[in-house]
Amino acid sequence: MLTKTFPGLLAAALCFAAASAQATPAIQQWQSTSGARVLFVENHDIPMLDVAVSFPAGSSFDAAEKSGVAGLTHHLLDLGADGLSEDDVARGMADIGAQFGGSFDQDRASVSLRTLSSAAERDRALDIMARVLQRPLFPESILERERARVIAALKEAETKPESIADKAFQKAVFGDHPYALQVSGEIVGVEKIAVADLGAFYETHYQAGGAVVAIMGDVSRDQAQAIAEQLTVGLPGGAAPAALPAVATKIAASERRISHPASQSHILIGAPGMARSDPDYFPLYVGNYILGGGGFVSRLMNEVREKRGMAYSVYSYFMPLKQPGAFQIGLQTKKEQADEALQVVRATLAEFIAKGPTEKELVAAKQNIVGGFPLRIDSNHKILDYLSVIGFYDLPLSYLDDFPGKVEQVTVVRIREAFVRHLDPQAMATVIVGAPEVAAKQ
Repeated sequence: MLTKTFPGLLAAALCFAAASAQATPAIQQWQSTSGARVLFVENHDIPMLDVAVSFPAGSSFDAAEKSGVAGLTHHLLDLGADGLSEDDVARGMADIGAQFGGSFDQDRASVSLRTLSSAAERDRALDIMARVLQRPLFPESILERERARVIAALKEAETKPESIADKAFQKAVFGDHPYALQVSGEIVGVEKIAVADLGAFYETHYQAGGAVVAIMGDVSRDQAQAIAEQLTVGLPGGAAPAALPAVATKIAASERRISHPASQSHILIGAPGMARSDPDYFPLYVGNYILGGGGFVSRLMNEVREKRGMAYSVYSYFMPLKQPGAFQIGLQTKKEQADEALQVVRATLAEFIAKGPTEKELVAAKQNIVGGFPLRIDSNHKILDYLSVIGFYDLPLSYLDDFPGKVEQVTVVRIREAFVRHLDPQAMATVIVGAPEVAAKQ
């Protein structure tokens, strides 16, 4: 169960040394003999090692009829491996004060490790991680238990307005594209999943040639090379899985109203946005900070909350993936004012796309983003996350060095042009859960 952590790490070792946040880390890169891409930052300020291995094995690689295989494969990796039971893995990590974790989304599945860098603890933790990655067992009894747990969670999600809204929104934005599949799967699909499905998915998607290994901390380059080899040499080989189909970036306008007894309407608006490698990434990133990503200083917050008191919070964001992920605006408001709030949001978005931000808004956004940049790399864990993203999405090794300068180069004109290229305010998907007058409009 890769979301769990274990106590026991020294508190002083949980944070990166303050001096290290003053400069971007020097990133080394190479390819392991197994074919994995490796990114490494060497730092001896604290006796810690952080490692993550990522694979193109997210929920979008599921088959629609068995949606949930990808998530369960990832979830069961550390619940039984060669020579280790579920309890053996948990006790083995806890005994040395290490943390085992992971992440999972539409594109990626990753397994991560944090351990003390002293040889005894490091070697034990890496041995467990290598077995989990390369020789998972997927026990039938564990699958039965976890399948029931996932189904129970999915049934509960079907009652929650935010989950209902998200599911309907993804479908409205992506249609039949695999990005529309739910990260946690569908009940009808999860019920069908067998051990053989997990094994087949693992063999196809957890291949060494598609792996990205990120290593951060208190080891030498030679030690990092040995770690990368240890973690990937026994991974499956074979032909790479088929690439995802292209996302249709233009959609027809739609509005879906779903009945729900919640006291508030949950509203989502959006469309396909941008891929992680999009040339417009920085104009869209900075522009969205001004529109709805900057919290209380954003335009949406000012129009919806500050001026009209229609919502406690309203936000917008881009979710950049291998293919264009969703651009999304979200808010909750009283049912009786849902239509008025929706009108305000649409008008604010349309004006922003047509005119872009003001120079004053842009200057303030740049100051906030660039000024807060050191906090993005002030811990080993944050740097490890960046290494994984840089490797997985083929970003330049100079990405962190370039970030402040790329932000400073953004202009009002570039933001306006980028938003016009990517978003049409007249072609948005809208979902309202807990909407007024549902029966007449659904």
